[in-house]
Amino acid sequence: MHPALIFSIPNLLNFLSLEAMMTTETVCKPVTTAAAWRGDEIKAGEEWIYHLSPEQVEELEDLGARFVEVDPDLRFVQASEYPLTACANAVEAWGRDVDTGRGFVLVRGLRTHLYSDALSSAIYYILGLHMGDPIRQNEMGDLIDHIYATSDKTMDDPTALSSKVRDKLVYHSDSSDIVALMCLRPAKEGGASCLVSGAEIYNEILRRRPDLAPLLLEPFHWDWRRQDHNAPANTYTSPVISIEEGVFSMYAGSLYILTAQEYPGVPKLTDAQKEVLALFDEITYEPGMAIDMDFRPGDIQWLSNYAALHSRTEFFDHPEPQRKRHLLRLWLSRDAGRPVVEGFGKNGVVQVREKPREGVDDEVIGKFHVADAAVPRMIS
Repeated sequence: MHPALIFSIPNLLNFLSLEAMMTTETVCKPVTTAAAWRGDEIKAGEEWIYHLSPEQVEELEDLGARFVEVDPDLRFVQASEYPLTACANAVEAWGRDVDTGRGFVLVRGLRTHLYSDALSSAIYYILGLHMGDPIRQNEMGDLIDHIYATSDKTMDDPTALSSKVRDKLVYHSDSSDIVALMCLRPAKEGGASCLVSGAEIYNEILRRRPDLAPLLLEPFHWDWRRQDHNAPANTYTSPVISIEEGVFSMYAGSLYILTAQEYPGVPKLTDAQKEVLALFDEITYEPGMAIDMDFRPGDIQWLSNYAALHSRTEFFDHPEPQRKRHLLRLWLSRDAGRPVVEGFGKNGVVQVREKPREGVDDEVIGKFHVADAAVPRMIS
């Protein structure tokens, strides 16, 4: 072999190593936008709470009453049919907070203690139409779903549905651009909503283990069956982190990555992947990282699934069904021009509101009118 060629091999290897390192450093940079925050810092103020004015509340109550009376099909009704005037600038501000700000906002001031659940749901759905486009939350086609405990199962039970139990939830992302919660009635005790910045978790991983951070950009298998017992497949795939055109997004929830390992044919996690997922969870639960909030009746929380992860503390209910903790949930698709890598999150497998999955007869099982949709399904 020619001496020059022998000399060039280590140089080539060094060059390739350097190139790989430079690529990693280019991608794995700390996030410095408003989406990177610590809970103990932002909870010191109330910039994240929007208080509705009496004029705004009156507008929403009037529109909601008309919605209940007209009773449109939730699959096809458009925001333009229920235009906002007093609330228009507020909705724009909430959108900015969600898209390019801290990633969430809490809206307060609705008088749900005076409303029927149908009127509350109508007001909520109207606002949802102006914030995005509702998508189906399960294979039954529900557009308004309910966080309402119908079971004493814990999340250790593989048949437990997180929205139907009182157990605490680990931090995770939902299957939409925006997840929104409206409080009809809080729990007797507990049930705090907890949020944590995905960008700040990532920044901490970069500080402590920059060698592991790039693994989060690789696809993982996620347990679809456990999230929806009627899912058409056991798993779907997505990376935890998307960095596209310099925009950071996160889709997380290690529980569903770990339980996906139980299905045949799913590649086993490497030791390094297990290590970075464990570090991710460790940082998430460190004191000061998260912000927690106790929902009041009428509160609405708008949350970007790309910016913040959410969880819930365990709660205890009143014995009367009409006094039990009851939240409404919307999943919204929002066209904010956010670039994400192909196949990111669960957006690729959920269904738009107008059309069910092929072979599903939603006319039989769907709840597409507000009075019906305002009542939770009694499934466990």
